[in-house]
Amino acid sequence: MLDIKRIRERPDEVREGLRRRWMDTAPVDEVLALDARRRALVTEADALKAKRNEVSKSIGARIKAGEDASAAKEETRALGDAIAAKDVEIRETEAAFREAMLRIPNVPNKDIATGPDSSGNRDVRHVGTLPTFDFKPLDHIALGEKLGIFDFPRGVKLTGTGFPILLGPGAKLQRALIQYMLDLHTRRQGYTEMLPPFVVNTASMIGTGQLPKMRDDMYHCEVDDFWLIPTAEVPVTNYYRDDILDAKALPIKLTAYTPCFRREAGSAGKDTRGILRVHQFDKVEMVKFVEPATSYDELEKLVKDAEDVLTGLGLHFRVLELCSGDISFSAAKCYDLELWAPGQKAWLEVSSCSNFESFQARRANIRYRTAEGKLDFVHTLNGSGVALPRLMIAILEQCQQADGSVLLPEAIRPYFGGDRLLPVR
Repeated sequence: MLDIKRIRERPDEVREGLRRRWMDTAPVDEVLALDARRRALVTEADALKAKRNEVSKSIGARIKAGEDASAAKEETRALGDAIAAKDVEIRETEAAFREAMLRIPNVPNKDIATGPDSSGNRDVRHVGTLPTFDFKPLDHIALGEKLGIFDFPRGVKLTGTGFPILLGPGAKLQRALIQYMLDLHTRRQGYTEMLPPFVVNTASMIGTGQLPKMRDDMYHCEVDDFWLIPTAEVPVTNYYRDDILDAKALPIKLTAYTPCFRREAGSAGKDTRGILRVHQFDKVEMVKFVEPATSYDELEKLVKDAEDVLTGLGLHFRVLELCSGDISFSAAKCYDLELWAPGQKAWLEVSSCSNFESFQARRANIRYRTAEGKLDFVHTLNGSGVALPRLMIAILEQCQQADGSVLLPEAIRPYFGGDRLLPVR
């Protein structure tokens, strides 16, 4: 959520931010109108309450003087009714104001490129060696069939499309990758591991910006008003919702493994083969709570932490700085890490590292006490370290051998208990 003072005092700056996202600027005008209306209503209510107090005092004086106070009593009752009606109007306007505020996205950082979509993203760097083959490389679906590590039909039988089953060495590889990432983040990068709930309440989804905008893409348990988490970012960030942190404790760095659930409404038929686009997947997430002055330095460190996962595996990837039209609703700046998948002949996004500035902290009311004793909102950052399905695709496709086996990266061999995946005989 943006600061209402920023919208009041610099509305053109916010409008320009929406234009850079290729969005209508009308929400800014709606918020300003509702803000002015709610403040006017509060002023009117305060005037009515002051008048009622004045009339109430006069009743005692009239009675003491032996005068008729019935007219004053009637006026007090009428003022009370007017105040009650005004309070209802204030609550309704406040609710409309908050809803309108929640629908305004973050303002893109002024230094990122302005562009309508991914075509405007900036290629920052390529890391690792592009894999080459003296045979025609297979995609992960064909490889998975040879290796016997996927069962898509039974996943459909159990649940539906987008819920794959990993079998034998496939499940073992997934577990090895999760452990590899958690150990890297906690032992070498200084993160504290958390195992959060996999379902959250509506307040948590609002806090990180998934609601109300992404409602149709989420799985909702209506009876309990719980949501299956789309990413560990939601419970981990909301861990400090409504808290006041000490500046001396910052930066706070948390990491968590969770399954993630996304309906992705409207994506049917788009990249749904194999495990490229699924409704349930595993991911290890990194979240930071930092002082505002350090947040962009901390973003660069976060990107490096995510890169370390991939360089440690010896995989070829690239880093993109997203343009204004391609960043998420809550982000001010974002980098994507994309792995090369030779079987797909495509780059696959495996991590998004974002600085949300104070946007999420305002929604979730996460503050810190500065060294001077003042309260301010922290800046929050998060990055995937990394999403498992596409990481597995890249490992299968980049590390495949002519005999159909897959030679595993050295870093995960101790976790896997072997050096390769072998075709089923």
